[in-house]
Amino acid sequence: MREEWIFADKHLSKISISSNPNNEPVSVHGNSAHLKCIGIGTDAAVFQSIDVPAYVFKVYADDKIQKVQIEKEVYELLGDSPYFSTCFGYKDNYLVLNFEEGITLYDCLLQGISIPKQVIEDVDQAREYVRQKGLNPRDIHMKNVLLQNGKAKIIDVSEYVQPGNDLRWEHLRKAYHQYYHLIAGKPIPLQLIEMIRKKYNHRSKNSLTFEEFMDNNKFLTSFWK
Repeated sequence: MREEWIFADKHLSKISISSNPNNEPVSVHGNSAHLKCIGIGTDAAVFQSIDVPAYVFKVYADDKIQKVQIEKEVYELLGDSPYFSTCFGYKDNYLVLNFEEGITLYDCLLQGISIPKQVIEDVDQAREYVRQKGLNPRDIHMKNVLLQNGKAKIIDVSEYVQPGNDLRWEHLRKAYHQYYHLIAGKPIPLQLIEMIRKKYNHRSKNSLTFEEFMDNNKFLTSFWK
């Protein structure tokens, strides 16, 4: 472990993460004035060190720590790429990554920040790059893609060793091309975004196609207009 991480490690020991059912975000327990939580996912939370802000620490929930080694190996296979973060090291329950500037596509919707077409093209290119490395580019959604200087940066690669296509990105791409022009630059209420997210996760259990999902939720297009 690098010397500059040791201080952060002491404060990370004051924090624990627990997962929640139904694919809901993790819960964070404990705190430290030396760490800032900058992201919460369904398996882990990400903390930026106040003392060494160039690094972030992705801390996994207690029942998900087996993913630390898996994600570290995925980063090794991906190597140096403009589409992904860099993994510098790991410990029992966390990865050490470089801090990435930018805002998630999820927060772009909340704040009414326009998402350029280049971001969609970048993610498509990143997915092809992942396949060339013998991995499977799945679980790509609006909370793990950053808008960074007009381009895309993907910040979660933990599921790239799993088989199958969850179709999340294909559906997001369709939604962007067919409907995004209706809401571009307009802030979307958090309650609406969360309702759509939960309905979409429920769709996955019923194996609905994107077209079936949209047909069952026609109120979305009427709201956007």
